[in-house]
Amino acid sequence: MIQNSPALVPLLLLATAIAIPVLAIKKTGVAYLVAVAAAIGSVAISAYNMFRVWKGGPLTYHFGGWMPPIGIEYVLDSLSAFVALVVNVVAFIVLCHAGGLKGSDISGKSVPYYSLVLLFLCGANGIVMTGDLFNLYVFLEIFSLAGYGLIGIGEKQAPVASFRYLIMGTVGASFYLLGIGFLYIVTGSLNMADVRDILPHIHGNPAVAAALSLIVIGVGIKMAIFPLQGWLPDAYTYAPSTSSALVAPIGTKIAAYVLIRIMFFVFGVKFVSQSLPITDLIAWLSAIGIIYGSVMAIAQNEMKRMLAYSSIAQIGYIGLGIGLANPLGYIGAVLHILNHAFMKGALFLVAANIRKNSGHSDISKLDASYRKKLPWSMAAFTLAALSMIGLPPTAGFFSKWYLALGAIDKGNWVFLAVILISSLLNAVYFFRILEKVYLVPPPAQKAGEDLPAETKNREGSLIGEEKYSLMIPAVVLSFSLLLLGLLNANIVKGIIQRIIPLGM
Repeated sequence: MIQNSPALVPLLLLATAIAIPVLAIKKTGVAYLVAVAAAIGSVAISAYNMFRVWKGGPLTYHFGGWMPPIGIEYVLDSLSAFVALVVNVVAFIVLCHAGGLKGSDISGKSVPYYSLVLLFLCGANGIVMTGDLFNLYVFLEIFSLAGYGLIGIGEKQAPVASFRYLIMGTVGASFYLLGIGFLYIVTGSLNMADVRDILPHIHGNPAVAAALSLIVIGVGIKMAIFPLQGWLPDAYTYAPSTSSALVAPIGTKIAAYVLIRIMFFVFGVKFVSQSLPITDLIAWLSAIGIIYGSVMAIAQNEMKRMLAYSSIAQIGYIGLGIGLANPLGYIGAVLHILNHAFMKGALFLVAANIRKNSGHSDISKLDASYRKKLPWSMAAFTLAALSMIGLPPTAGFFSKWYLALGAIDKGNWVFLAVILISSLLNAVYFFRILEKVYLVPPPAQKAGEDLPAETKNREGSLIGEEKYSLMIPAVVLSFSLLLLGLLNANIVKGIIQRIIPLGM
């Protein structure tokens, strides 16, 4: 297990995804239990891998005993081990929440649905761990195809949203594949470490610039960098609640990881920021995306759609940190991958709780009764919203703080202004919900009107909510933001500073 541990998580998830249809032939409820068990195993192995990397340095695994650059290599360094742990922890908490929904969004489809969930996580972990450019493409396809299925199984509009995502995603994957094709032609290798060593000798070759451009465009579509974000709002809005809470925190962060890995650890900081300054383009497009996503979120009346546009803005923060291409900006980007996964996961889980309770997540229909019907869920929403705005000591403040310092270090005051303005815009669209729930008096009960059945059932409850299984995951994710905020210095010094790319 010690030598094979880098390969264990994708193997576990793939094997379980294949086994679920067989194990759940007679009893469909088994599918959920098996998926949760696989998620627990993934968290345990990822934590073990993170500990080993933190203590002893990078881990490698060579498939079939074939050594790189000929064979496929898995590499777990501090960056990949960190991202894998974040992905698996968030996925496990979201799956715990799915048990409380009892398949209400996926009635009759739970067996294929949970197989797709595990394939999605298998693809995500494979992307993070592989050290081979083509193997990354294979896992990217597994990850994307499972994502299309998770989205398409939702509301009536979901198949169309999923189809749009499929078209855009296929274009992105094609661009990436063309890019690594160019790289293979000029380097003769697909191993990331081998390509990194060869590239400095051929940087003047136009094929290298073409490869980088194609890869960045392809991954940019997957990451939903402005103006390549057109697929995202409908996909997040119409997907089942569990899918939204799973894809939103994980999907675009995996693409951000790929961008960081290839740009900084394969092509090198000097090439992407000086020889072919593509980082400047990413930074400016991300800054526009931050403002665009924030303004569009203000205009939405459906909570899930508001959170979808908010995701475009938050992805912009990560892209801005990547584009700054300096240590402070890089720390802010990596830290925001962690923070946004927890923030957006919590917010989508609360949206799911509101839908389960009321049958909708229409912002105009929210009122003060929700602070009584869903007190803990609304408290979780409030804390996650404050973190999204960037108020200390929540986690969101610290990633924005590093991004602001990175912008100052770069001498770009426009980016600093964008970060500050976007925080104000975030406050606008989140505080309108908090105002409805906490500041407006509750609607008066009409004479002779009986209490709703669900309210009667909750009378005497210590938590004021009907289901612990729906409340606890949202509360855990949101209140973790305080812990992450308080521990941010340890995370930065213990993990992120150890993985700052050479030459940055």
